[in-house]
Amino acid sequence: MRKPNKEELIVRKIKDGTVIDHIPAGHALYVLKILGITGREGFRVAIVMNVDSKKLGKKDIVKIEGMELKKEDVDKIALIAPTATINIIKDYLVVSKSKVQVPNRIRGLLTCINPRCITNQPREPVIPEFRTMSLNPLILRCEYCGCTMGHDEIIRQLVKE
Repeated sequence: MRKPNKEELIVRKIKDGTVIDHIPAGHALYVLKILGITGREGFRVAIVMNVDSKKLGKKDIVKIEGMELKKEDVDKIALIAPTATINIIKDYLVVSKSKVQVPNRIRGLLTCINPRCITNQPREPVIPEFRTMSLNPLILRCEYCGCTMGHDEIIRQLVKE
């Protein structure tokens, strides 16, 4: 048996599932929350937090055996962790690797923080819609009232109970 290199991560490979890599440090639990993973679903989940990364300085990694993400899950992850990559694993091999992309428009996923916005009025059947103004830092602007929302508020809304 070979000795692991000091720089290697010692986390078991998964047979089939998803690896979410390059998550900003400290955000792995947010990713699990928006995916609805509590630990009771039966998926084998590995979380590695605050590991060294050449690209980010520090990063988190989430491995979920037996789960492949839907597009709406990937869009939510992009809002929580815009630097993340999604690796699809089949029979222990990476069959697909892609960077998440923050959509130019986000519709119906978030609520405007302006209480006077038309999207927050009970008698107005208007679906909230936001345009991405900046990726770093992440800033979204409401298409109806122009109010802007930063990354912390986006995370707060996506991980709320």
